[in-house]
Amino acid sequence: MKKHIVTAVLYTVVTGVLLGIVYPLAITGVAQLLFPKQADGELLTKNGEVIGSRLIGQTFTGASYFHGRPSNAGTGYDAGSSSGSNLGPTSKALIDRVQASVTTEQANGAVPVDLVTASGSGLDPDISPAAALYQVPRIAEQRKMSSQMVEALVRGHITQRQFGLLGEPRVNVLELNLALDEMARKE
Repeated sequence: MKKHIVTAVLYTVVTGVLLGIVYPLAITGVAQLLFPKQADGELLTKNGEVIGSRLIGQTFTGASYFHGRPSNAGTGYDAGSSSGSNLGPTSKALIDRVQASVTTEQANGAVPVDLVTASGSGLDPDISPAAALYQVPRIAEQRKMSSQMVEALVRGHITQRQFGLLGEPRVNVLELNLALDEMARKE
């Protein structure tokens, strides 16, 4: 019996060290070597100050900014509380929340689904081109810019599918809003 207990404890210690320390350090090292920008979070800086990440969404609520997907992560885009809502498609709470979002967003036609539904992680930094283009009239009006200028900005920030087949076309909301501010400064 004593031999089994010693074996079990040693096995636990060895696997704890291997899987809890060695493996994470090795993977972090490989990531830093092969993908240094991504491993560091693809941070965006302005005047030497970090203003966000290309990989984690941020809340934009002003009418003159593009809005991202709703977030269920903590208090909104909280990377420490990343998760979906766990509400099923027949959940009354989910249906009521989506309906309220549709009512709020509805201005010119059918609202793109990604403006009223959260992603699985709650941290999605991107929206579909349709969701970005849907917001053009509001932003153009708020910023006193032509719709054509704002639409051209959106179209210039569309990232196509990776290798032509992986994922969906998308627009990074933070990068788009930064470009929008930059465009406004130049006018």
